[in-house]
Amino acid sequence: MIFLAVSLGFFAEGLRETIKDHKKAHEYIQSFYEDLKADTAKISEVVHFDDEKLKVLNNVSSCYDTVSENPDSASCLFSIVKSTLSNMPFQITERTLQQLATADGFRILQKEDADSIVKYVQGFNYIRDFQSTGYQQAQDDVREMAGAVMNVKANLQLFNPHLEGEFLYSHDKALLNKYFNDLIRYQGFTHAQRKILKQFENDQMQMLRYFRNKYHFE
Repeated sequence: MIFLAVSLGFFAEGLRETIKDHKKAHEYIQSFYEDLKADTAKISEVVHFDDEKLKVLNNVSSCYDTVSENPDSASCLFSIVKSTLSNMPFQITERTLQQLATADGFRILQKEDADSIVKYVQGFNYIRDFQSTGYQQAQDDVREMAGAVMNVKANLQLFNPHLEGEFLYSHDKALLNKYFNDLIRYQGFTHAQRKILKQFENDQMQMLRYFRNKYHFE
């Protein structure tokens, strides 16, 4: 009888722990689901930012033709320089991910749920590495070259819609050629980032459907 009572006690304690873990796992998943919805809004904003940038950068070739023919007719560079001043990096929401990592939360998740979250983080890590290496270097290059070819007065008036006077500081053809080559490279990196983000956005939507259907989230 004593053995039976002890055994039942262990069983009851184990059952309580299982129920507790199940409830906590559900809370983690719901929290991650909310983070994921926030991430989809953020990635849409970044894609839109890159779309607007590419609309301008698509004029690089025609602008090069204009400037090559007459360096004094460089007003086409006005919008191009403005569009290349900064990037908008994408960053996922790490609230739930940090909780899962610090509390060993992945241990209590169902395997398919844990695997999908790990895959999501790996996908973002690829984007983060892309943004912080090649794309960031391309951004730095065009900003540096803009400083080398751009007239200081034009720079001071960069956000003045009625920019007047000479735009270029240097008419050095080799320098201008390098600047436009850097712009083309930057355009290519922007196209690549947009493609990567759109694929990741598709993965986000699939994950949302997966968790919504499995756990009946709103």
